[in-house]
Amino acid sequence: MVNDLIIVKASISMKKTEDGGRKTGFLSGYRPNHVFEMPVNSSPLKTYIGDIQFEGQELFYPGETKIVTVRFLRQSAVEKYICVGQKWFINEGARTIGFGEVLEILSSEDEPD
Repeated sequence: MVNDLIIVKASISMKKTEDGGRKTGFLSGYRPNHVFEMPVNSSPLKTYIGDIQFEGQELFYPGETKIVTVRFLRQSAVEKYICVGQKWFINEGARTIGFGEVLEILSSEDEPD
């Protein structure tokens, strides 16, 4: 259902492998952890679910930057972060592998089925 998603256009930059990024590229539909606030000390990460969609090439490689669509599962906790200019961390577990920035909100309101 579309109204269960918040859809944004974003710029995503993946870290190079030698800088702590992934060793391999990923396909469109990849669903990493999205982190909007890094905890102080050793508090647990608060992560949100969202997949990264892109066209034009098969894989998104470490070290690349692309304009993509990110589809977040609608949760009240994540909605407060979704605004143009918002930056966030892209993680696999506790490891930051990239960064994102919201460029445009494509769909954020409840829509009829």
